[in-house]
Amino acid sequence: MSGKLPIVYSTFVLTAVNLLLRFCSASFQVYLSSTIGAAGIGLLHLVLSVCGLALTIGIAGIRTTAMYISAEQLGRKEHSTIHWVLSGCFTYCLLCSVCTCLVLYGLSPYIAQHWIGNMDAVPALRTFAAFLPITCLCGVMTGYFLAANRIAILACVEVAEQLLAIGLTVCLLLTIPQSDTAAACQAVVFGNCIGSVLTLALLYFLHLKMDTKTSRRIPVSRRICTTAVPLALADDLKAGISSLEHLMIPNRLALYPLAGDPLAAFGIVAGMVFPVMMFPAAILYALVDILIPEFARCAAVDSRERIQYLMHRNLRVTLLYGLICGGSLFLIAQPLCQWLYPNVDAAVYLRMFSFLVPMLYCDIITDGITKGLGEQRACVRYNILSNILDVGMLFVLLPKFGMQGYFISFSVAHLLNFVLSFRHLLKIGQIKANFYYPCFAVSACLIAGFSANLFTGPVRKLAAFLGLFFSLCYFFGVITAVDLQWLRNLLKPKTPLSSL
Repeated sequence: MSGKLPIVYSTFVLTAVNLLLRFCSASFQVYLSSTIGAAGIGLLHLVLSVCGLALTIGIAGIRTTAMYISAEQLGRKEHSTIHWVLSGCFTYCLLCSVCTCLVLYGLSPYIAQHWIGNMDAVPALRTFAAFLPITCLCGVMTGYFLAANRIAILACVEVAEQLLAIGLTVCLLLTIPQSDTAAACQAVVFGNCIGSVLTLALLYFLHLKMDTKTSRRIPVSRRICTTAVPLALADDLKAGISSLEHLMIPNRLALYPLAGDPLAAFGIVAGMVFPVMMFPAAILYALVDILIPEFARCAAVDSRERIQYLMHRNLRVTLLYGLICGGSLFLIAQPLCQWLYPNVDAAVYLRMFSFLVPMLYCDIITDGITKGLGEQRACVRYNILSNILDVGMLFVLLPKFGMQGYFISFSVAHLLNFVLSFRHLLKIGQIKANFYYPCFAVSACLIAGFSANLFTGPVRKLAAFLGLFFSLCYFFGVITAVDLQWLRNLLKPKTPLSSL
């Protein structure tokens, strides 16, 4: 079994898997919030922020590099050269990750004391450091399997990893006191690391079983370095700014006169609101993982018409999907958060951030298409610029406006990033922006959302919103008969590759 699927069904498989994984993750977040509380969730996210920075430094751009170079080789039908591509990526990855893990392990007490401000983070940081090379090598194998379109295999492995990580973490949490936040953070990190061990073992074994042909040695070091090093430098800067942002929030929020527990407030937004808000984006992350190698293959053979069609179709569908999700979250924020979390503030923040959902979702697709066309540097450049702006605004606004200042900073920074990225995408894709479609789509969403809010009960609100939204979209010409026919063709069992 090759595990290869057409692009449409690959997206469906990855979507189903991502939804399952995000459902498990969201359920796990609910369990954690009731086990260690909002303050514990806040500390855990600060630890994970530092771990994320270490992972970005250790992986050094190699996941995207492995995906991109493998997709190029496969697009040229040079399958027998993949062994040398992976070998070069493994060597590069080990050099970077081992150095990073040694630094993180040695500096864990300093980072916990001076960055996080809580020595309970030391065991978790050292645990993550011990498994860092394995976690980074997983990125290489995942990038290759995505490039090879072995989605079914990758999906099964990812499910096994998540279930093992969550199951092991829950078992560990049951053996420790609820007040022991150090052990709780370490348990979460350890469970995730063991999941990475399983993923690496399974993917490498499956690769050896399925790929036996090897060509004569080809030079790949230069290609890897010229692709990965600029990505690594930019990603490291971006991750460093992002980590600084997360670590700064509780400290600056503590200066707000009306602030209660800053760590708890950060935990509510980062650990409760964002997982719910981004849960529907599982389908978009799945689509991005498919589109990056697909656009790389199209660019390798200079298929300009195919590139423009994919860009146009995916951006339109994503905007509609983002508007539906944002409007739905706005309408059911209160009952949803009451059901999930024992916290009244979560619903207030979720309703506030739901207005940003369409923009955030469109930015995910824009970012993925840009990377697939080999424009990673521009994408990262815009991310760094927006992150720097975010840090500066947080520094000024948090002490004056509290979490309202966080929302303003988040909105402005992400809007700037999206505008710059979308403008660059239009330029490299040589397509013209049609503002008729987004203006009428947003208008339909606003009218439907505020009209549906007059109803009582979440089911009635959602039914009214969806009915009004699609009716208005059809009336305004946002959704046409051609689009409905495209959707019917897409769902047929024998959908051709070009129909996406």
